[in-house]
Amino acid sequence: MTESPRPTGPVDAAHLQDLLATMFAPWVQELDLVVRAVEPDGVMLALPVGSRHVHGGGVMCGQTLMAAADTAMVLAISAQLGGFRPMTTVQLQTSFLRPVARDAGEVTIVARVLKPGRQLVFGEIECLLPDGKLAAHATTTYALL
Repeated sequence: MTESPRPTGPVDAAHLQDLLATMFAPWVQELDLVVRAVEPDGVMLALPVGSRHVHGGGVMCGQTLMAAADTAMVLAISAQLGGFRPMTTVQLQTSFLRPVARDAGEVTIVARVLKPGRQLVFGEIECLLPDGKLAAHATTTYALL
C-alpha cells in the first residue's frame, strides 16, 4: 500500500470509503464494508452478512469478523491522522461472545483509537449484532511505518 493523498479538510465517510476501494486488497474489498460514521476517536462500519462468510454451522465465520475489525481500525487511525499512512498490525486479540446468524443482515463494526502514539497506536473494536448485543470484541496495536 502506498500513501494516499491527504484530504483538504477533515476525513469524512466518503474519503474512508474511497480508501476501502483503492488501498485494500481485493479480498478485503469483497467484505463490502460501508462506512456509516466518522467520529473524533473512531469509525462505524456496516458489515453485510453474506453467504460467502457463513460456515457450515450457519453462522458468520470468525475470520470475517477479524478481517472487518482489522480493516475498521486502519480506517479509524487514518481518520485521526488526516489520511492513510502505511501501518501494520502488531497485535489483534479477538474474543467471540455471540454467534452472528446467517440471517442477521449486517454487523455494526465500531473501531476506536484508545491511545495514538508516534510509533504505536492502540485501539479497540466492537462487533455488534442488529439488537446491539456484542458479538465480538477486539483489542489492537498498530505500528506506524
